[in-house]
Amino acid sequence: MDSKHQTPATASQIEQAKAADAVSDDLAKLQTELTEQKDVYLRLAADFDNFKKRTRRESERLASAQKEAFINDLLPALDNLERALASEKSTSNDPLYLGVKMTLQQLYDLLRRHGIEAVDDVGRPFDPHRHEAISVRHDPGKPDQIILEAAQRGYCHGDKVFRPGKVIVNDLSRSPGVRHAG
Repeated sequence: MDSKHQTPATASQIEQAKAADAVSDDLAKLQTELTEQKDVYLRLAADFDNFKKRTRRESERLASAQKEAFINDLLPALDNLERALASEKSTSNDPLYLGVKMTLQQLYDLLRRHGIEAVDDVGRPFDPHRHEAISVRHDPGKPDQIILEAAQRGYCHGDKVFRPGKVIVNDLSRSPGVRHAG
């Protein structure tokens, strides 16, 4: 073949090879850019997922704190209803007495549905983590460090003390009589 015919073919092949190299370079750049954008997207998606989880936890914590505050505000009203029932040894047929008793029971049921249980501490051993001793008494007929009386009922939320009971504790190490803790 003639050398004139080979040169244009070779020049055309060189141009095609350069174009192919340019396309290959462009494709490599696009793939790199796509990989980088995919990485940015995955990081943003993970950050957003973490944000949603954090927001949900914070919302649950806030709701729980508000619920606890409400229950703490409600407990003195329960205490007053208990005192009203204890001071008025009325007949079981008295409508006011029955109404107060039913209201108190409904409130206990409401607290129970929210995981708060009233604790009957009388006769149990004194536990400084669960009780607040407001006074001591000497009763030789009862064991030492036993709760003789609850001045204010305690409440628990599962194993956690929601409000410690205010109690009078038997202290046999002291002489007879009533002493206030202090």
